[in-house]
Amino acid sequence: MTEYTPRSSAAEPELLDVLTLAAMLDCSTRHVERLSDAGKMPPALKIGRLRRWSRRSIREWLDAGCPSCRQRRAAR
Repeated sequence: MTEYTPRSSAAEPELLDVLTLAAMLDCSTRHVERLSDAGKMPPALKIGRLRRWSRRSIREWLDAGCPSCRQRRAAR
């Protein structure tokens, strides 16, 4: 039988809210919302009326130099 070990409360959450993301990016919450609305950062997950960002996708985006995440339309 294995012993149950609860997760540490100090563990970083996998989903980031706008306040946490703004602090992580050192900008305002409004700037985060503008980046998200313009498609310049990874898309948020929508949970009801809340928006949350995956910590992994944000770190990958930052490591890649913050490229635009907007989908480009195919040329006709």
